[in-house]
Amino acid sequence: MAAESGWHTLDVRVPFVSNEHAEIARRVIDVDPELQPSSVKRHLKVEDNVLVASFSTLTVRLARLTINSFLENLDLVIRTIGEFGDDAAASA
Repeated sequence: MAAESGWHTLDVRVPFVSNEHAEIARRVIDVDPELQPSSVKRHLKVEDNVLVASFSTLTVRLARLTINSFLENLDLVIRTIGEFGDDAAASA
C-alpha cells in the first residue's frame, strides 16, 4: 500500500477457476457502491480468470475496513459459486 497525494492504494488479485466465475464475482460485488464514495474509490476488472480489485482510500483505517468488507463479500460469492455453480452440479 502506498500513499500518493494523500491517497492510500491497494490492489488485490484473486484467481478463479474460470473467466466466467471471475466475471460473476465482479458483477455481484460491483452492484453495491462504496458507502463513502468521496473517501473510498474502488475499481474492479477481470483479467483472464483473475478478479483484480483496486482500492484508493484517504486513510489507512478506511483501507482496512474497505478490504475487510471486500473479502467478506468475496468469501460469500466464492462459497455460493462452489455450492450452486457448474462445478457443484457436476459433483452432485
